[in-house]
Amino acid sequence: MTDTKYCLYARKSTESDETQALSIDSQIKEMLDMAKRDNLNVIEIKQEKHSAKEVGQRPVFNEIIKEIREEKFNGILTWAPDRIARNAGDLGTVVDMMDNGKLKEIRTYGQSFGNSPNDKFLLMILGSQAKLENDNKSVNVKRGMKAKCSMGWRPGMAPLGYLTNKEGIKGQKKIFVDEVRAPIIKKMFEKVAYEKLSGRKLYGWLISINFTTRTGKRATLSSLYTLLKNSFYYGKFEYPVGGGLWYDGLHEPIISKELFDKVQEQITTQNIRCEDREFAFTKLIKCGLCGSGITAEEKHRKLNNGNYNKHVYYGCTKYNDLHCKCGYIKEEELIKQLSELMDDLIMDGSEIKRKIELEIERYNKFRYGVLGLKECNEKIEEKLDYKKYARYILAQGSIDEKRELLSCLKGKLTLNNGKIKIN
Repeated sequence: MTDTKYCLYARKSTESDETQALSIDSQIKEMLDMAKRDNLNVIEIKQEKHSAKEVGQRPVFNEIIKEIREEKFNGILTWAPDRIARNAGDLGTVVDMMDNGKLKEIRTYGQSFGNSPNDKFLLMILGSQAKLENDNKSVNVKRGMKAKCSMGWRPGMAPLGYLTNKEGIKGQKKIFVDEVRAPIIKKMFEKVAYEKLSGRKLYGWLISINFTTRTGKRATLSSLYTLLKNSFYYGKFEYPVGGGLWYDGLHEPIISKELFDKVQEQITTQNIRCEDREFAFTKLIKCGLCGSGITAEEKHRKLNNGNYNKHVYYGCTKYNDLHCKCGYIKEEELIKQLSELMDDLIMDGSEIKRKIELEIERYNKFRYGVLGLKECNEKIEEKLDYKKYARYILAQGSIDEKRELLSCLKGKLTLNNGKIKIN
C-alpha cells in the first residue's frame, strides 16, 4: 500500500515517566521495523501519555483525527487496536472516517483493517473488548477493596502513626504501627482528653518537640483536627468515608475507645474545630516581630442576661516563633487603626476610583430607575473621596470588598503589640 500515508501513533495509559518512555519507545521501534519491512510510507510519528477510557480527551489523538480529515494522512500505524480507542465514541469516529473514505487503513503489529465490512466489524469487536476490560477492571477494583475491608484492612495510605508493608502483595499489604510516631499520636489524644489542650496549643506542642510527618514536614493545624476525629486509631474504620459502612480493623490500635470518646467530648465542649469561616483581614497582615502570618479567632462570652457577646481577635500564628510576643487585637480596634491610617496611606487611586464610580453608577440606577428621582447633573469626579470611601468599606463592606481595598495598598501591613503599621 505505497499510496497510503501513515501516521505512527504510540500511546500508554500510565503517567509514570520511566515506564512510559520505555513502553512507547518499544512500540515505535517495533512499528518502524514493520514499516521498513513492508515498505510503508510513514509521514509522521506521534505519541502521548493518556488514557483512552474517556471520549475526546486525548489531545494528540484528536490532532490525528483532524489531520486525517484534512487529508494529511489516510492511514494509522499502531501497536494494537486498543491503542486507538477503549471507548465507543472514539472508535465510532474512526469507523465513520473509514466509511467516508478519509481513512484507508489501520495497520497493527499483527493485523490490518481496511474499509471492508468484515474488517470494520472485527475492529469494532476488538475495540468493544478493550472497553469491556476497562469496565471490568473498575468493578474488580471496587470488589477487591470491599473484600480487603471485610478482611479488616483499610485500603489506601495508612494514617499518620501507621506504616504500610511495602513488600506485601498488591491488595494484601498489611498496616503496622509506626514505632516512632505512634507514641506521640497517643500522647496527642491524652493531652486533649486530660490536659484539655486546644488545637492550637497542641499544634504548638508538636512544633516544640519537632514532630514531623512521614515526608519530613510539619503537620498542619487542620490535619490535627482530622486526626483527632479518626476512629482508625482505636480500631474501626469507615470505607468509603461517608458511605456508612464500618469495619473492624485487624491493625493494632494506638488508643482505646474510651480515650477516643473523651477526646470527642472535649472537642465538643471546647469547640475545637478547623477554622471553617473566613475573616476579613487574614492573609493580608504579617506579624511585625517574627514574620509569621496573622490568624483570627472568634470568642464568645455568655452575658448575665443569657445572651452571648461575640468578638473577633487577630494575632500571630507563631509559625516562625512559638514564643512570639506579638499580642492580639480586636477586629473593631483593627478597623479603627486602619481608618486612622487612611490619610497617610498611598493607595492605587485609579483602582479606588473605578470602584467608587461603579458604586455611584449602581446607586444612580436605583434612584432614577426605581425611585423615579430626577437625574443629578453633578460630575462624578467632583464627588470622589477615596479616603472616605475606604473608611466606609472598612466599616461596612463585605469580606471581599475589604480584601480588594487592602490589595490596593502600596505597602505591607504588619501587626506588632496590638498596633497596625504599614511598611
